[in-house]
Amino acid sequence: SPSSHSAFSSPVELVEFIARLRELSGGLPVGIKMCVGQPGEFAAFCKAITEVGVGPDFITVDGGEGGTGAAPPEFSDSIGLPLEEGLVLVRNMLIGADLRDKVKLIASGRITSGFSVTRSLALGADVTNSARGFMMSLGCIQALKCNSNKCPTGIATTNADLMHGLCPKDKAVRVYNYHDRTVQSAVEIVGAMGHESMDGVTGNDIMRRVRTNQVRTLSEHFPSLPAGSLIAGTAPERMQMAWDSSSSHRPSSCNRWIY
Repeated sequence: SPSSHSAFSSPVELVEFIARLRELSGGLPVGIKMCVGQPGEFAAFCKAITEVGVGPDFITVDGGEGGTGAAPPEFSDSIGLPLEEGLVLVRNMLIGADLRDKVKLIASGRITSGFSVTRSLALGADVTNSARGFMMSLGCIQALKCNSNKCPTGIATTNADLMHGLCPKDKAVRVYNYHDRTVQSAVEIVGAMGHESMDGVTGNDIMRRVRTNQVRTLSEHFPSLPAGSLIAGTAPERMQMAWDSSSSHRPSSCNRWIY
């Protein structure tokens, strides 16, 4: 993605651009996709939503571990917060700004199994996206040729000779089976937790070993903020500092990495 956009240059302008897109589309849902960087930048976006009075219908949080074969390797390996930390930061900022009930959260970034789906829901996602898993089920071999039009499997190319190697009739069955069994696995995990639906999954349902002799729940590992606490000025110090130092009209100067 480009480092800047000609349509907007500040969080407020971004929010206004979203509102304009929604108007031009006749009211269709409009959202943004982002890999979280500096916490203060997302805090500034939340402030802009509050000030302007409109915002995205959904936010897709992509983990730093995501990316396509077209992405620069250094970006895929080293840029952006991992999905768990990025998702929790966005979730907590929205809760602290009293915006969580107005925006749907979508999690994306190496979600390839039933457990990764369940874990993302437990961390606050409403929906999960999967790209890598479906590409692999389609036959992707991660040749890293996505942007060259020379994908050897015929998936990411318009070259007729290479496309000939991709048989839709055969691959459709593989993609269907992958989707069906991944969803089935997620449902079985949720049932094993004692829930009747995905809505019941919380961070208290999943445990994580944090030390040799210590296990914590995801809720303990990634605690949630009280609703509206950022606006009230009562959020944990580091989160509050990111919020207080951010501006909806310029990038934030707060460069600390926090959850």
